[in-house]
Amino acid sequence: MALETGKAAGDPAVPAQPGGGARCSLELLVHGVGGTTPEEMLDDPRTVLITGDHTAGIYRRAVDEKAEEQPQNGQRPVPEAYCWSNLTSGNGARALWLVLLPFMVVNLAHWVRPAAPAKSAAQRLYDVAVRLLALSLTVQFVAAAVEVTVDLMAWQCAGSAHCVAGKSWLSFMSAESGGWWGEPGRRLAVGALIPALIAALLWWLSHRTWSAYESASPPPRTGPATPEKDGDRPVLSLPGFWYGRRLVARLRAAHTAAALLIIASALLAATAAEDSGVLAAVGRVLIGLTAVGWVAVLAVVCRRGRSEAEMEELDGDRWAVRILPGGAIAVLAATLVHTAWTRPGWAEGGRLPGTSFFGGVAVAQGVLIAALAVAAFVLQRQSEGRSPVLGGMAGPVVALLAGALGWVYSGGLAQRMGDWLDRGATPGDPGSIPGPPVVLSWQATVIPLILAVLILLAVGAGIRLWRVKRKVFGEIPGIYPDDAEHDRLSTPRSRSIAGAVARADLTDAAPRMLAVLAVANLVLSGGAVAGAWITGAVPGRAAEDAPGVVPACAATGQALGSWLVGALLILLLTTGRRAYKDASARRTIGILWDVGTFWPRAAHTFAPPCYAERAVPDLTWRMCTWTDRHKGRLVLSGHSQGSVLSAAAIWQLDPTVRSKVALLTYGSPLTRLYGRWFPAYFGSAQLTALHKDLATWRNLYRPTDPIGGPIDLEDGEGTDIDRPALRDPVCYGRTPEHPLPAPINGHSDYPTDPAFAEERTWLLRRLAGGKTVPAQPGKSSG
Repeated sequence: MALETGKAAGDPAVPAQPGGGARCSLELLVHGVGGTTPEEMLDDPRTVLITGDHTAGIYRRAVDEKAEEQPQNGQRPVPEAYCWSNLTSGNGARALWLVLLPFMVVNLAHWVRPAAPAKSAAQRLYDVAVRLLALSLTVQFVAAAVEVTVDLMAWQCAGSAHCVAGKSWLSFMSAESGGWWGEPGRRLAVGALIPALIAALLWWLSHRTWSAYESASPPPRTGPATPEKDGDRPVLSLPGFWYGRRLVARLRAAHTAAALLIIASALLAATAAEDSGVLAAVGRVLIGLTAVGWVAVLAVVCRRGRSEAEMEELDGDRWAVRILPGGAIAVLAATLVHTAWTRPGWAEGGRLPGTSFFGGVAVAQGVLIAALAVAAFVLQRQSEGRSPVLGGMAGPVVALLAGALGWVYSGGLAQRMGDWLDRGATPGDPGSIPGPPVVLSWQATVIPLILAVLILLAVGAGIRLWRVKRKVFGEIPGIYPDDAEHDRLSTPRSRSIAGAVARADLTDAAPRMLAVLAVANLVLSGGAVAGAWITGAVPGRAAEDAPGVVPACAATGQALGSWLVGALLILLLTTGRRAYKDASARRTIGILWDVGTFWPRAAHTFAPPCYAERAVPDLTWRMCTWTDRHKGRLVLSGHSQGSVLSAAAIWQLDPTVRSKVALLTYGSPLTRLYGRWFPAYFGSAQLTALHKDLATWRNLYRPTDPIGGPIDLEDGEGTDIDRPALRDPVCYGRTPEHPLPAPINGHSDYPTDPAFAEERTWLLRRLAGGKTVPAQPGKSSG
């Protein structure tokens, strides 16, 4: 999201409190995910770090370092900047997180459930279905790596003289060489090491970020207990919400064990038909241990989810966190030794056993998504308040998109590697390798069709953009009634304003576009699985007897799909690396990423880390300690995603402290995005309760802002929150105040609008017990 910088237009003095000398007033600024520097936020090149570190810290201007010790009568509030951009940016290697995008998307499915009474059977079904779906993605991800390294490389290619020719890096495993590593079992064991290393890397990333993010504890609550019953309290106010150490550790153990066990299962399936005597007995023991491991994994994943009512430590789950991955490592190590044992007469040919596994995963994911849809339907019928996006079906839609990404990765990557290893030959041709399982080839074939759907959606978005732009173009005279220049409606100025409003409107069309994409993927992926099971052949061969151009189209789609997934992975890595280093790139691609990594890892432990589990406790600690020590007035000023962090932090305060804080939000997605997509946490009822607990709250937004919008609570509650939409630009043409054309700011530079200083001054007056009439929009704000 866009950064929030700029000096406020006008800095009126804050009146002293009644009865004498005023205490220090504090304005705590929180930027959006796009990030910025303390110097830009505070409009001063000399800043000092007050508390925190360079990853996330609070800064002041050098002249304000000891502001609490100085008289404050008639002075502006002391600005502080909370800079947390390094929680989500920094080293370009973090772009590798984008490879794990399916894990982040399925984790989002946990949070987009409808708002319904807690602890219901439907909610338990919803939570378990999401966690099992997340587990299936881990299994699918690692199984695809096993397919590439064990089946395609070590078994098929190394066993084919045609395929291994010219590949010096693979020749040591060649069956034709007759070397020690050329025996089938040993080749399989070597190939299995790469997926095992991938599983170890995933565990390490999750553990390292778990230590850095999920370990930030909230401040102790010293005030009286919240008067509401537990069932009436907003979930974000619960003390354990931003402290997910126990669940993430438990899921990390289960997913790591599942990744290792799927490797062992693939090896045991490959050797089962070749074992005899002692090897067969050992194999049966290993199969039994593997089955026990799968039962333990499922038990850990299904047994319990998040417990937000209290801060949970690891004491009750140490057996799962330590024994489960350790046991899986032991089983895999024994399986590798068992697989590498010499088996005279073992002649390779065809694909490895277990090619129907991926079809089974597809069916299991379909069943889980159906269960998710049923649970979401029941929850939506139980919920109250305005209808969320997609009628409460956002969870199944997001889950479908996560599954689609998983199949793009697994199917496309396996097909691309098969084509590359065999120099582009068609699988099954004389002299070529058999290639990946048929279902993966079919999944790769539907990738161009999904791309075609995306192109059609882009065309539809373009048509909507043109229509809205045309409508707004004719409304500009009413927006700037005092400016005669708007009569020249053919000017580029009018087109620029109308275009900015139209582009901002596209955000509201995103839910329908995602629903269309999810349904199209469901139909295409289901057709791919059915085609694989019915024909038993890759698309090109299955269509050989079809009339016309069908065979050529099927073969072309299969080849194009394999190339597209390679291009997609390269695009993800390059775009992600640029986004972590270039703020402008982050603004264009960062909305989904910012929303996805805001939420704790409740379903998938290998998802990118949740920055809010560090940022929210930081803000809560600062507000608690500052108000307790200095007894002053505090305005929490949040822009864009910073407003979401601000609201989440205020919910974590004691009610007595919460009533002493004023909130100023601008460019805020609290209702427009979070309220619609996450109604159980940012719905109208939750935001209404927050408004009642706060001293006061004001919100600024623009029609040209693609992210921010009004808070717009139901039933007239909070009508004093939203200031009427700010005009952007502040004036149409040149004026004495703006002799040069005013910029169209969109999502940025809210403090440059005169309304910003007016609202901040009013909030401070309200905190001081002064005038309580909200600031009215001036001429520049419209």
